[in-house]
Order: sequence, then C-alpha cells, then structure tokens
Amino acid sequence: MTSVAYLNGEFLPLDEACVPVLDRGFLLGDGVYEVIPVYHGCLFRLQAHLERLEYSLHETRIANPHDRGTWQAILEDLVRRNGGGDRSVYLQITRGVAARDHAFPADTPPTVFAMSHPLPAPDPRIAREGVAAVTLEDIRWARCDIKTISLLGNVLLRQAAIDRGAQEAILVRDGEVTEGAASNVFIVDEEGHLLTPPKGPRLLPGITRDLVLELAEAHAIPHHERPFSEAALGRAREIWLTSSTKEILPVTRLNGEPVGDGRPGPLWRRMNDIYQAFKAALAP
Repeated sequence: MTSVAYLNGEFLPLDEACVPVLDRGFLLGDGVYEVIPVYHGCLFRLQAHLERLEYSLHETRIANPHDRGTWQAILEDLVRRNGGGDRSVYLQITRGVAARDHAFPADTPPTVFAMSHPLPAPDPRIAREGVAAVTLEDIRWARCDIKTISLLGNVLLRQAAIDRGAQEAILVRDGEVTEGAASNVFIVDEEGHLLTPPKGPRLLPGITRDLVLELAEAHAIPHHERPFSEAALGRAREIWLTSSTKEILPVTRLNGEPVGDGRPGPLWRRMNDIYQAFKAALAP
C-alpha cells in the first residue's frame, strides 16, 4: 500500500510530496512539529497534542492554519487513507516559503505537512532486558519546551549515545537531569517514589510523561514533579524513558553500570501493565 501524505490541503502519495527549497523549514529549521500515536485507528491523546502544537506555534509566532476540529478531521482522514490500525502521525508546520532572511517574512502562509507510518509493537525483549542509556551534558538551546524542528543538538546527543552502545542520552544541565535526547525521564528514588523533572524551558512537556503522572495519581503510586541531580539518577532504583511512540522504556544500564539489579523493575512492570490496559480500553 502506497503511503499517503498531506501537504497544504492536498492528499497525495508520500513520494510525490515536495516543498520549495526556499521553505524556511528547509533553510532555517523555522517550524514546529508533533508526533501522535494511533491505536486501533484512533489518534491517542489528540487534544493534548493539539494543545502542545498551539503552544509551540504561539511561542514561535507562526499562525495556526486550522482550528482543532479541522486538525482532527485532516489527521483522521490521513489515518484512514493509510489503512488505520496502530500507526504514528508526524505533523510539521513551517513559517512558509520566502527569501532567505532571519527576520520574519510578511504575510507568508505556513507550510503544513503530515505523514503516517505503521507503529511497530513493543519489542518483547525490552520487558525482559530493558535498554541502555548514558548521561551527557545538555548542549541544546534554552527553549526546549518548544517542539521545534530545529533538532541538531538532539541529533548529535542521540548519536553520541548510539556510538557508546546505548539507545538514549539522558541529559544533564548545571548538575540536574533535564530529559532524554528524544524522551522524558523518570526515576524511582531510594524511597520508592516516582520522580520526574518539573515542566519549564529546559524540557519538552511530554504527552506520555503527563499520562504516566495521571495514571500514577489514579493508582495511588507516590509521585512528584521535582528536580533531581545526576547523582540521584545514579542512585535510582529504576529509570524510565517516556515518549509517544516508545511509550515507557525501562533503563537497566546507565553508563555501562546496572540500574538496580540490571532488570526492568517492579514499579515499571506495574506502570507498563496499567499503561497497556489504558490503551486496550480504546479498542472499538
């Protein structure tokens, strides 16, 4: 089945979707994006994703081309045209096409692009073995709360982790953990409490992050949004990474050393079961 994309009001085969070389997203990384998981053909936590999209557009001063109802109709149509099921949807909006200049162009319509790909089922080895991570200095800019397409810092950090045999980099700024290169970070501290850094300009307000906190509240799991140090990360009983497409990953090796007993921990197993049940409830 040929993958169908959406570009500026038109559905077309993905390999035919093209933008001009003067698009500011191509030249300057001047744009924002969202990645939305789809389960059983339903866009997961869509309103939360659209709220974050609105925030990113507001902070970058890019005009929002659609209201929420229109976004929902476009994205649901895109999912249907690609066969439904479990998928991910990538949505990108740039400031549009204009002569190259750092200053904003006047009255330039934004470029709107979306595509969808099958979402693989979680690798069963992760539940048995977990994943590896390394800590790296957070070299990114000061507005990580904006989901911008300008991701070179994240790309370099993620590749540095891969070069060291790890799946993710956990980032540290001024001695405090911020987030992963492509994920949010949780720890289970020495008291058995679930911790994640508070929202702010140093990290992206993750949709899965917020859902994990919501589920922790609903199931009486002690949890806190508060800063923690790299040293506390090293002492943690458990470390988790969360993202929309990877869900909740247990980190079992940090900088080459085991986390806890080197296996996915009991609180991760409980939360993962809760999360999977929450997803299953969406099935028609």
